[in-house]
Parts: sequence; C-alpha cells; structure tokens
Amino acid sequence: MRKSGHSKLHIAMFPWVAYGHFIPFFHLSNKLAHKGHQISFFVPKGVQPKLENMNQYLNLIQFFPLLIPHVDGLLPGAETTSVVPLNQQKYLAFAVDQTRDQVEGILKVIKPDMVFYDFWFWIPDLARQLGILPIFYVVVSSMSMGLNTKALTKEMNVEEVMELPTGCPPSTVKLKPEEAAAMLFEAEDFGSGLSFRERIRTAVKGSDAIAFSTCSEIDGPFVTLSLKDLGSLFCYQGLVCLKRIPNSLMRNGLVGFSTVEEALPEGFQDRVGGRGLVYGGWVPQEQLLHHPNIGCFVNHCGYGIMWEFLLSDRQIVLIPEIGDQILNTRLMVNELKIGVEVERGKNREVSKESLSEAIKFVMDKDNETANMMKKNHAKLKQILSNKDFQEGYINNFIKALQDLVK
Repeated sequence: MRKSGHSKLHIAMFPWVAYGHFIPFFHLSNKLAHKGHQISFFVPKGVQPKLENMNQYLNLIQFFPLLIPHVDGLLPGAETTSVVPLNQQKYLAFAVDQTRDQVEGILKVIKPDMVFYDFWFWIPDLARQLGILPIFYVVVSSMSMGLNTKALTKEMNVEEVMELPTGCPPSTVKLKPEEAAAMLFEAEDFGSGLSFRERIRTAVKGSDAIAFSTCSEIDGPFVTLSLKDLGSLFCYQGLVCLKRIPNSLMRNGLVGFSTVEEALPEGFQDRVGGRGLVYGGWVPQEQLLHHPNIGCFVNHCGYGIMWEFLLSDRQIVLIPEIGDQILNTRLMVNELKIGVEVERGKNREVSKESLSEAIKFVMDKDNETANMMKKNHAKLKQILSNKDFQEGYINNFIKALQDLVK
C-alpha cells in the first residue's frame, strides 16, 4: 500500500470478458488517468486492438494482454461472451479462471495500489496475498445487484423471486411473474463449480469496497433504417437479445451464426440498400446517438447503454431481455417516464406489430404522452450532463479511493 503522503494511485483493471464490461472499465480508466492516476488494464489478447483507440492517455494507461486457454466445450479462439452462446459461457468462465497464474505473475511485478474487478471471484484473495486492495466494481445497477446477490433456490415460488431487497426503488420497478422464473437460470453452474450468482456473491464478500458504474458501452451489432416521416431508427441489441428482434428486422436465433449478415432474411440487405445500413462490427455508438438524423433508439437497456441514451436527445424504445435490463427498463418507463417498453406476446416473443407500434408512438409529434416523455428526458439529460455535477462525482470518488489506501 502507498503511504498517506502519495496522492497518485496505480490501479489495475480486471473487467469481465464482455464488451459491456470492457467499455465501462475503460471509460473510468480515462477519467482516472485524466486526473493523473496510473492504470494497468487487463484484457484478452485479441481484445486489446479493439480498445486501443479509446486510450486517451497513452503515458498513463497500459494494456496487459492475457492468453485465454482453450478448455473442452469452448469454441476455439473464444475470448469474450460476444462469440459464446449464453448456455456455453460457463466454459468461458472456466477458461478465464485458468489465467490466475498469469495474473499473479504480472501483479507481482507492477505492484498496483488496488485492483478493480467484477466476476473474477478469485481476485480478492490473490490481491490480499500480494498486499493489494481489492475493489468490486459493478457495471450494472445497484437494484440489479440486489437481486443477483440474493440467494435463489428451485424451491422458491415466483413471489419470493420477485421480491426486491430493502431499499430498492419504488414498486413500479419490478419483475413480472413470467420474468421472475428466468432468474433461476443463473443458478446453473457457471464454471469452477460455481453458479453465476455464487461467483458474484463470492466476489462481493471478498471486496474491501464496492463501486457502482455510471459509464457507457460501444458495441455492435446494429441496424439503422430510414422510416418515412419518422427520421432514422438506430437499433442496438446485444447478441443475447438479437434473437428476439422480429422477422421484419432479423431472423430469429442469431446464436449459431458467425456474422449478423448470415442471420438476416435472404435479400434483406438488398431491400434496405440506399435507405439503411446493417453492420455487425465495432461502432461509435455514442457518436451515432448524437447524429441529428437519428430520431429513435431501440435497445435492450443494458446499464451502460442506458447512460448513453440518457445523455442523448433520441426517443427511446426498449426491449429488455434479462434481469438487469428488465429492471432498468421499468425504471426508465414506469418511474422516470422517458421511453416505451415493447409489449411481448406468447413465450415473451416480440412481434413486428408491437415493435412498429412502439416506434410510431414515441415518434408521433402530436402525441401528448410522447411529448411528455421527450420533456422528461430533456430535464434528466440537463442534470446529468452538467460538468460541475460530473466533476464533483469523480473528485469525490478519487478521494474515497485515496482514503482507502492510506
């Protein structure tokens, strides 16, 4: 640990191997480096080239690439969740756990003051052994973490699963009965004999402090379509969620396809040629959301993407897929009233009619409710984009970190 006389920190960053985790961690890294702190950023070797252009402080942020070993059940060369189906991600978790010796060797050399981590449940013990302070840094909302650290068993009924922990948001922010049952999938083995929830609970218990992210993510794939009298539509759905987009946009079941193009209906790109764009790679999402031609943003309301659209001027349509996205959506729609959630039918499927209806609703300039949502969004954006507001938070955050290592 540094002595109290040293104000500059050296922080190691260990985001989980998903782009929705890499980007918030890197966003924070840039914020900390801007204040003069040193960052050591750990990522799979193949991911580093995709993040390098985000590095605003080459003299203070250094990458440490990790070699993710192959394990039985994992696709050859797989390093991130973006290429691994959800039901096979336990193998990726097991492969990541095999990097412990690499991580230990590097930490012994660089000797950071503290290490930020999330799903790397073994980091706290390793860090303490080396005299490093472990900090559990969460890139999802605190209300979601309340659910994820809640012990679930197969014997629990729907009402018990739906019950939110004490101190969570108002009753308007909650799961529906059919969604609560889906929470139990996380009790499945998620590598190293631990379920997803057990990995999180172990990580939380091992931390000396917990920080919650308010950051952004930039990741494809996306679809933009020019809609008559509506302006352009920017549609973002992560790989887990793409299979829910209706056939009018995409064919169901992206998992199993190597590219977004392969998953589209035959002739789809020809039909939208000149009017829209389909792209399955890395995109500057934050910049796209500020383009004046974008009128509506369809997305899954992941925590990172949520902060990006809050700071934009776009009308919002939400199609949440898993627990944290669902709670985020209910907060945006039911409590803050700044967007619309697409209605689902049987088996939680999204029809082309329900998606089209939601988009037309929020883009109708004569609709009082849609205009009210736009005003609510504008007020919230004004608060969140205030530079003094942001500066105060980052300064207080850094001070708290400095106090921890004294």
